[in-house]
Amino acid sequence: MICYGATVLDLVEDLVDAYAEVFSEPPWNEDEETIQRFHYRLCNDAERPGFRTVLAQSRLGVDGFAIAWLTPKSLPDTRTYAKVASQLGPERVEELLAGALQLDELAVRRHARPQGLGRSLLSELADDAPSGRAWVAMSRRAKNAVASYRRLGWREVRPLPDAENEVLVFLSPGHPAAA
Repeated sequence: MICYGATVLDLVEDLVDAYAEVFSEPPWNEDEETIQRFHYRLCNDAERPGFRTVLAQSRLGVDGFAIAWLTPKSLPDTRTYAKVASQLGPERVEELLAGALQLDELAVRRHARPQGLGRSLLSELADDAPSGRAWVAMSRRAKNAVASYRRLGWREVRPLPDAENEVLVFLSPGHPAAA
């Protein structure tokens, strides 16, 4: 199921519960304060242009979700975006990321992982991306996540020479530049 804009806020507590279960575990080990910041971020992010959430529910609540929005033409001045921009350079940022759907969060609860729910959420999200253009940035330290994206056909964008840092940028399998 896809929710656009602030309609997802009807499920905010269920999304925070799922987030807490997933991200309090290694390698993230997020504490209660960081988990509560997710609640605040979600409420703010729901106002972003092109914001959407793909989610799966069962009798247990939200089993998993993926959150994304459209990437602005000019990347905001935040730590992660600065690392993405320094790796790719302004021309490649514009070509590959501007106007594309940026995956911000993917969370799948333990009980739903063996069912391929993460794959389904990513696929549904990428299918909803403008012209198939979706991307995600992640930490190199998240080895299991990195391996999963590679296994699912997401392609790593090579950094400019001598520009590699701790962030990886992946393009979805349907992104025209992923071939």
